[in-house]
This record gives sequence, C-alpha cells and structure tokens, in this order.
Amino acid sequence: MTIRAVFFDMGGTIETYGWTPELRIQETAGIRQRLEEAGISLGITDEQLYVIISNGLDAYHQVSLQSMDELPPARVWKEFILAGYPVDQDKLATIAEDLMVYLETHWFQRAMRPDVPSVLEAIQKMGLKIGLISNVNSHGQVPANLELYGIRKYFDPVVLSSEYGRRKPDPAIFHYAARLANVPASQCVYIGDRIVRDILGAKRAGFRLAVQILHEYDHGEVDEGVTPDAVVNDMTEFLDILRTEMNQTIDPGGEKGSENPIRAILFDAGDILYYRQKNENKMTAFLNELGLPEKEFPADKRTALRDKAYQGLINYDQYQETILHFYGITDPEQIARGKQVLDEDANNVQFFEGVSETLCSLKEEGYLLGIITDTALPVHVKLNWFQRGGFGEVWDSIISSKELGIRKPKPQIYISALQQLGVSADQAIFVGHKPSELDGAKAVGIKTVAFNYEEGARADFYTTHFSDLLKVPILRKSQSIEQS
Repeated sequence: MTIRAVFFDMGGTIETYGWTPELRIQETAGIRQRLEEAGISLGITDEQLYVIISNGLDAYHQVSLQSMDELPPARVWKEFILAGYPVDQDKLATIAEDLMVYLETHWFQRAMRPDVPSVLEAIQKMGLKIGLISNVNSHGQVPANLELYGIRKYFDPVVLSSEYGRRKPDPAIFHYAARLANVPASQCVYIGDRIVRDILGAKRAGFRLAVQILHEYDHGEVDEGVTPDAVVNDMTEFLDILRTEMNQTIDPGGEKGSENPIRAILFDAGDILYYRQKNENKMTAFLNELGLPEKEFPADKRTALRDKAYQGLINYDQYQETILHFYGITDPEQIARGKQVLDEDANNVQFFEGVSETLCSLKEEGYLLGIITDTALPVHVKLNWFQRGGFGEVWDSIISSKELGIRKPKPQIYISALQQLGVSADQAIFVGHKPSELDGAKAVGIKTVAFNYEEGARADFYTTHFSDLLKVPILRKSQSIEQS
C-alpha cells in the first residue's frame, strides 16, 4: 500500500493557540455588543457574562465528549450558554453562528506554525492530496483562519464537525473525509496534537499513520489511551516521516499483470456481517404498556418511508417519529421513550460466525475492504457495532446510501466505492444476499458472492459460512497471481 492523502488537524496542529482570563473578559464586550444589537440585553457586566459563557461552554464540552455529537451553535447558546435566561430564541438563533465565530477567533490567541506553508507546498509536490478534519462549533472560523494564513488553497476537503455533526475521535468523520478525498482510509495519514481525539480517531478509522505533533496547551483532560505511530515537534519532522514512508511503499496498481487480480472486496452490511434476533418485540410491549393497539404498518408505506430515510431525504429522528406517529404516539415524553425502544431493536445485532476472523484475515492478506450499505442509520452507529465486533478498523471505504442519497442497485453507489478504492470493476468482488443488490454489482462488472442469500439470488459464487470467503476460487487465483 502507498500513501495518497494527508489530513491535518487545525487547532494545535496547523496553528498554536492559548488564552488568558484577562483576554477573554476584555473580548467579551464584543459578545455583549452583538447581543444588544440583536435586541438581547442581559443586564449584566462583561465579567459576569464571561463566567456565564465559560460555564456554558464547559458544560457543552463535557456532554460532547461523551456523545461525540456536534450541536449547531443555536442549540449550544440556547441549551448550554444562556439556558434559563429569558432570551428571545429566534433572535438568539439568528446571531448564534456569528457569536460562536467571534468566540473562536477572539477568545484565543492563534498563530500559524511558521513551517506550515513550506511543508504544505512540499506535500503537494509529492503528489499527495491534502485535507483537514477539525472539531469546531462554528462553520466560519476554520475557513477564515485558513484564508488569513494564506493556505486555504492547499486543502480539499475541509471537514468540520460543525457540518458533519460528529466530533473526533468518532471514526465516522475520518471515513467521511477519506470518501470526500476519494482515497482508501488505509492510504491516509493524519497529524494532530491530541491523542484522545486525533490519534485515537485516525487509528479507529484504519488510517495508515496517526502522527502526534506536540502542542503546549493544558486541556485539563487525560490525553492517553493509544500510542501514536510517531511524535514530532514541528512540521519539518512530519515531512521527513512522509518522505521516508513514501520511499518504502509501492503503489500496488503499478504491479498488475495482464490478468488483473482481485484487489478489493465489497460487502453489504445487514444480513451479511450481522443479523437481528427477532425473538422479542419491544415495540409490541411498549404499545401494550401505553394501551395502544398493535397494527400492521402497510408494506407500501413502510417501503416509501425507508426509501426516504435511506436516501437521506429525512433524518433518523424523523424516520422514527413517523413510525411512532403511525402507532398513535404523539406525547413528547412517550415519543422519546419510543425512540429508545426503536434504538434497542436497531442495536440488537448479532454477528455471523467467523466475520471478525475472516475480515481480519482478508485485511492481512492485503485486500482493500469496503461496505456498501442501504441504511437510515448514521455511519457512526454501525461503526460502533463493528468496533464491538472486533473489526472496526479494517474498512477502507464505507459507502452509505444515506450520505450519498442513492440506493442499491443504482450503478453509482457501486462506482463510488470502486473510485474511492482506486480499483476497476474487474478487480473487485461484492458479497451480498439480495437478488437486486447482486444484480446491481454484476451490472457494473463486479464479480459477486452470495452469502445468507434470498431465493432467486444469482451470483458467481455461493458460500454457506462467512469464513468460506477465504476459499472462494477467484480470491485464491488472485493471490497466486500476486505471489508469482
């Protein structure tokens, strides 16, 4: 494998930062001015407002550490910073982004590391893609600072937790960035200053290297739990690591013979990697508890609803609420409980025997592994299952219908996986169970393997046990070609 993309953290990596209470109290006047211009007057001093904002941000920070959710600025100001204050929420929502950008730019003293521009230029000349993944609550602070430093042109993509909705160390945001860069996760390098966010997240996403750059800043948190692949003091040392790694690796695409070996294995997720036990219907029990009649959700309406959710036309909350409303549940507290019941059913997954061992073996043999899944669930939910199953770090590509807005068997969803992995259709196989998804893969020229398959499924190969994938003739043939 080779390196094809380098991703940077922003705060503490591209730039150093720090603050003092005196700086923040002084700059809080700008927050008060913006609130008053919007018609929001709290009748307190700047010192008091400084304490309120600090306590609110600390409370939000603790919640986000546990959930890894990045809430919109309007919710942070409403639910954490000014919670309990009689503030016009519409006015507050209008200026929330501006307030957050102001805090992120004025409550810190930021400065770009001096060696960053020359390092970025050198990486670009090496032919590598350059991206950025940053935890930040506003949409505007990171782009504004990249422009200020004169380095915005180097980064594509720029992935912000405020836009994606999840924070590092969630591996989902790293996979999202790799997909936008159109590069396998295992061919990406990440550099950041925080072990518990940057290094842990990159490793869980299966990035090739996770490098820590030292930054003197007391976060007041324990920063441990995983070992970086390297630790550097400055960007020049990081560049040396990249050069060494590039000199030691060979692009597998350059070694193909006239007969292309299989290089990538793509999987459907549900009923291939895992299944759900249906020996307990929690929703039935919940409806009985509420005294509501159990009724059959019409097949056509359920299909239409799933289609919307699977294509990202509605979010998962809306998907769940529609189901609950169908059963006659409208009370907010009951809806919240109903969502918990639906979550319990959704998370009741069991892995097929041999999945973890087989995937790890295929990964060790050098195959690129990808998922193509039709799902209403966010990617991070399934990645949590896979982490629990012992195979969270094996994936080079995760293609979600919810994120792409298209479902199998449309050709583009398969093509997106091939493009990210950098392989042609005849260099990949797809493992599925539905006739439609297997036919969709064959239509774009991908060989197919049927496992746990439905009646009428047509494939090039059939397996009874998941571990039989290790014996599929086309994979054995591929290995013999690569070893010859």
